[in-house]
Amino acid sequence: MYSIGIDAGATYIKGVLFDGEKIVKKLVIPTGSSPKTTSREVYENLIEDIEKNEIKKVVGTGYGRVSMDFIDKKVTEITCHAKGIFFLNPNIRTILDIGGQDIKVININESGNVENFLMNDKCAAGTGKFLEITSNKLDSDIHNIDELARGAEPENISSMCTVFAESEIVSLLARDVSKEKIAAGIIKSISNKGVSLLNKAEITDELAFTGGLAKIYELVKMLENDLNRKIFISEDSQIVGALGAAIIGYK
Repeated sequence: MYSIGIDAGATYIKGVLFDGEKIVKKLVIPTGSSPKTTSREVYENLIEDIEKNEIKKVVGTGYGRVSMDFIDKKVTEITCHAKGIFFLNPNIRTILDIGGQDIKVININESGNVENFLMNDKCAAGTGKFLEITSNKLDSDIHNIDELARGAEPENISSMCTVFAESEIVSLLARDVSKEKIAAGIIKSISNKGVSLLNKAEITDELAFTGGLAKIYELVKMLENDLNRKIFISEDSQIVGALGAAIIGYK
């Protein structure tokens, strides 16, 4: 028997097929203009090699979960991230999740249940969308800005508002500040936002970083340096929410 978890995020739809012990199949594709259509596409891809009667439950999470008309249950991404990361590393007690449109800090207990959480405000500051928009100003994108920033001294990006940060980057480029320094500055500003939210919460025991931005080496390095601690990063950091939804669906 299997369960399916689908996390409909602002930037990507993530899906996991789970057999109660391990991830059998996983998929990450851009959300595009229709979370409903893309979520359905992920679902159809995950079930193409199995019979529908082999699926115990399909659970949806993420901001786009309300659009999924084919799921059995809707669960908040906070609960799903807790279950997902606890499955990957049961020593984790604090999660920093940076998604496409928000930042969350989640505290979990020894059973993997949520004890407390904090979220940033509605502004896109410090999120994946912030990185996507600002990196475009450097003729780069979210996938190669890490390489662009590597080893560079971060230029100060004083504004965390996406619109004002764009203007600030344009001004820096006009002053012949290197793209490498600006790229490092953008990543540093995201690290600062994450550290600020973590400082408002309580970091207990081991800390994990989840979300697509956890794949950015320079961001992880800056966070670890600013926090003076190692951070757990899973190779499945981007699909933690979908994994947690699948785990909930299997029970």
